Amino acid sequence: MTVAILLLIAGGGLLLVGAEALVRGASKLAALLGISPLIIGLTIVAYGTSAPEMAVSVQSSLAGQGDIALGNVIGSNIFNVLVILGLSSLVAPLPVAQQLIKLDVPIMVGISALLLFFSFDHLLQPSDGIILFIGGVVYTLFLVYQSRKETNAEVQSEYDREYGPTPVGRTTWVTNLVFMGVGLVALVVGSRLFVTGAVSIAQSLGVSQLVIGLTIVAAGTSLPELATSAVATFRGERDIAVGNVVGSNIFNILTVLGVTAVTSGVGISIPNSVLYFDLPVMVAVALACLPIFLTGNVISRWEGMLFSAYYVAYVTYLILRAADHAQLGLFSQVMLLFVMPLTVVTLALVVIKSRPGDRPAAEKKAQLPSDTHSR
Repeated sequence: MTVAILLLIAGGGLLLVGAEALVRGASKLAALLGISPLIIGLTIVAYGTSAPEMAVSVQSSLAGQGDIALGNVIGSNIFNVLVILGLSSLVAPLPVAQQLIKLDVPIMVGISALLLFFSFDHLLQPSDGIILFIGGVVYTLFLVYQSRKETNAEVQSEYDREYGPTPVGRTTWVTNLVFMGVGLVALVVGSRLFVTGAVSIAQSLGVSQLVIGLTIVAAGTSLPELATSAVATFRGERDIAVGNVVGSNIFNILTVLGVTAVTSGVGISIPNSVLYFDLPVMVAVALACLPIFLTGNVISRWEGMLFSAYYVAYVTYLILRAADHAQLGLFSQVMLLFVMPLTVVTLALVVIKSRPGDRPAAEKKAQLPSDTHSR
């Protein structure tokens, strides 16, 4: 057990270092190419911080541990919204760009529902993976195309505000390419150590690989997103914090699961517990973003508390289910018949009463200049 924990910690550390190096190098190169910071947040930063999910899921799939790969993506998407956005908004209300409300969040909801549809036959087939992967490529190309419509002066000004001035020269290109290379190597090595440690812990505790994937592995591979969003929030770059989470969730489904399903050769098996609980929870979490994001284009602190509380409830359910606890039925009924309907009614009332002019002044000031010219 001690060795497994050490492998888990070492692997997680390498995943963090690798993701940081990859994001640092890629974001700087993107700036040199004239790609706007908002698109960097939705693509380069989001995809880079999701690189651990990609590395761990592919490694698990190749090792015949599909449950970890599946649980990793579903658990990470739930963790990203409920924990990362929840905790970040507790630090400060998070402004939400119009682009996210009109385009990216609906896409996140749509592909979450598509994944649920693909899973009805209890198998995410390689052909499904190809469709998801093509969707990821099209989405990324569309974002880059949209970003190129902005003027170079506008892009550079926004990038300097978000990330600081970027020197131009051969040394800059080489340095950032090295960062990306080191990051990829660290991700590959870290993912192997992390998966090995997680599987060993699951076996020693008698816990299923699926539960480990939904919790420990999902939280571990989401550490880069958590770190990135937390830093962005503290630095006042809160639109990047939200874009990072939404972009990561889209990337996880379209690219990570797409590539994993293809590389597995036979597809990824979908257990009943995932089909009838975890996947619907992931879809519900994505749907919950719509009314919350619409309330004044800000994720308020009370909404962040709601997100965080739901993650505690979700993990509690997983623990009770894994232990086959006698109180599982009662807990499920309370959540299904009381807590969730009450939340839906509350959010509906908030959306109905919400008006652009009703937002508190403090939350209006939280809006970033970049929000005013977002798509």
